[in-house]
Amino acid sequence: MKISLFVTCLCDSVYPGVAEAMVRLLGKFGVQLDFPQVQTCCGQPAFNSGYWDAARESAKTLLAAFDDSDFVISPSGSCTGMIHHYYPELFADDPAMLEKAERLKAKTYEFTQFLVGVLGIEDVGAAFPHKVTFHPSCHGSRLLGVKDEPTALLSRVKGMELVPLPFAEDCCGFGGTFAVKMSEISGAMVSEKVDHILETEAEVLVGMDMGCLLNIAGNLRYRGKPVRVMHIAELLYEGVMSREGSSRQHG
Repeated sequence: MKISLFVTCLCDSVYPGVAEAMVRLLGKFGVQLDFPQVQTCCGQPAFNSGYWDAARESAKTLLAAFDDSDFVISPSGSCTGMIHHYYPELFADDPAMLEKAERLKAKTYEFTQFLVGVLGIEDVGAAFPHKVTFHPSCHGSRLLGVKDEPTALLSRVKGMELVPLPFAEDCCGFGGTFAVKMSEISGAMVSEKVDHILETEAEVLVGMDMGCLLNIAGNLRYRGKPVRVMHIAELLYEGVMSREGSSRQHG
């Protein structure tokens, strides 16, 4: 069975450690991830800006890259949501490409969706003795419907205090090109989001989409607040390694 990693633009260029954590964590459960070198952007920035022809060209490259994969796993609910909801729309007038888009849609999963829904794993064996709050990204939770999987995984991390984030469902203001086109509104939204994060007194903010994490981390740095911002794959893998290290010390 060929299980492939769809790395996404932000992961590749800004958060490569997220991909590494995913690969290493899944490897502990016997999943060896393939990485097609020809993969590129899913086309979401162009699609959201109205450049559908450009988005189609990016989508075609991705369809070819994963054509022979049995599963495609991504660390981003946003990019996975693009494939699930908008690829069929992009190729609605092209039956041959639409069929390929539907095949990719059926086998593409966000990281926690695959871990919980496909592998049936909720306890990865992690220990993370910190106070943590969770931000559910808009595209992951609303567009893709990934709501219970992240909290199922986080709630089973040993020693971790998971505290509710007030108004967690509110957008952080990133929204891809929205943050550029309407920067003042976006800035106000992320400031409000960070206010709520600080209310929790959490040491760590964890999420499942790197656009949100980038936006939130930037506001926290601007304010000089020492809250650590992590992707859920990073937290789980760090927790697994910490617990394994502790077991070796006591063994």
